[in-house]
Amino acid sequence: MYNYNSMATAMAAALPSFSSLTPHNPLSPRLSILFPTSSKSSPSSRPFLSLSSGLVLRTRAKPSDIDTSFFDNFDPEDEIPFDPPTPPEGFVPPPSFDEGPEETEDDVAAAYEELYGPGYSGVSVLGNDIYVMDSKVKKTSAFEKTKEDKVRDGFEERVVQVRRVTKVVKGGKQLHFRAVVVVGDKQGQVGVGVGKATEVIGAVQKSAVNARRNIITVPMTKYLTFPHRSEGDYGAAKVMLRPASPGTGVIAGGAVRIVLEMAGVENALGKQIGSKNALNNARATVVAVQKMRQFRDVARERGIPMEELWK
Repeated sequence: MYNYNSMATAMAAALPSFSSLTPHNPLSPRLSILFPTSSKSSPSSRPFLSLSSGLVLRTRAKPSDIDTSFFDNFDPEDEIPFDPPTPPEGFVPPPSFDEGPEETEDDVAAAYEELYGPGYSGVSVLGNDIYVMDSKVKKTSAFEKTKEDKVRDGFEERVVQVRRVTKVVKGGKQLHFRAVVVVGDKQGQVGVGVGKATEVIGAVQKSAVNARRNIITVPMTKYLTFPHRSEGDYGAAKVMLRPASPGTGVIAGGAVRIVLEMAGVENALGKQIGSKNALNNARATVVAVQKMRQFRDVARERGIPMEELWK
């Protein structure tokens, strides 16, 4: 129990230390310290400081004035027996961790799959699709390199050329790689793309994506050759294409041969006239193919049967 008389005496002794405070501070005009300054006032009349805002500042008593008679007969080295409280009526203690049934291997595998996804064995206990991973599970550490899967859209890729290109900047030269890639399904669809990157793999991937955006259809007959002659130019490169009889094969070289093979042409003649640039020759081949037209399309535009085209 605390002795309130001694506390009041201690607070009264501490109040004169606040005499240096001014009753009305110009910086905070609403602050006013209300306590009697006369030494004849009783100790009980000066127990605290009051503020005009309604707050109360209470003074603390000295530690020597606190009643500590409770600890006179207390020895901290004595052993105090543990006396837990009595449990209420109807209390049933929970079962121990070891008393429950043991978890089977399937239960452990199901719990692991729920937290981390399917295991390396490829067997899903919960019946999930092992090829579809959650976004949280699919995250890999910074030390693991993720390899992007190739797009399975039926198109094959063929690298025509990979060159090193440099760019002169203020600090020196920047080295990059330029790749020319031709994609096609060998059924009449073909595309030419180009891409640049700091690495060869990145340049090939960029050029493959660019080639898929520029897919064209190559007109062919039932003998897998061109319906008629055609020529195309791109820049300083010029390409000449001619149909061929069955069994001739693709007689062409460089980028022209790759473009015709990826398109599925088996009998054709090709010739590069002018520049030997691989990219320009590949694009010139695409221009020459786009000029070709099927006989049925021409007959439909003219409004005549196909038999009259050769009359």
